[in-house]
Amino acid sequence: FSLPSHLTLANFDASGDHGAGVKSENTSGLAAYVKSLIDPTLSWKDISWLRSITRLPIIVKGVMTAEDTREAIRHGVDGIWVSNHGARQLDTTPATIEVLPEVVAAAAGRCEIYMDGGVRCGTDVLKALALGAKAVFVGRPALWGLACDGEQGVERVLEIFRDELSLAMLLSGCSSVKDIPAGLVIHQARYQSRL
Repeated sequence: FSLPSHLTLANFDASGDHGAGVKSENTSGLAAYVKSLIDPTLSWKDISWLRSITRLPIIVKGVMTAEDTREAIRHGVDGIWVSNHGARQLDTTPATIEVLPEVVAAAAGRCEIYMDGGVRCGTDVLKALALGAKAVFVGRPALWGLACDGEQGVERVLEIFRDELSLAMLLSGCSSVKDIPAGLVIHQARYQSRL
């Protein structure tokens, strides 16, 4: 896919590098654009460098393994955002809710853990909080609300999430987020092992 020559990407300055999109003969223009944004020279040393020049919290997004969690903490991060970036770049990546327990266990309370990906209702938020996430982010539902009714649509989506989470907490016997127990979520493998 590439944009017709008479169209531009509205969210980019037309005089900038990507205002007319990325043209590619052999692949999708969108894929070429995304690839152009990735810096292959980035490494964990860049986190250490950033830590050396700021006292601001550093949060690393896209961590999906215990090994990367330990490495991020070793380099001074304050938070880890478990994310597969909507599974758009790598279509076989695991669901974030599946890897969240591994990341939480590896962090062992040394930093906050956040999660996004596949969050479509309040019970998804409840499960992520039960599995150790400090906060849960939503992407696509907010975009759907925006497309449907602008700012009010996003507000309505967030109200629905809040109401669903509140009801799920009440039905689970939790009067506050602090009361949500890890045992609230049981992986299907537990039941499969009993068959």
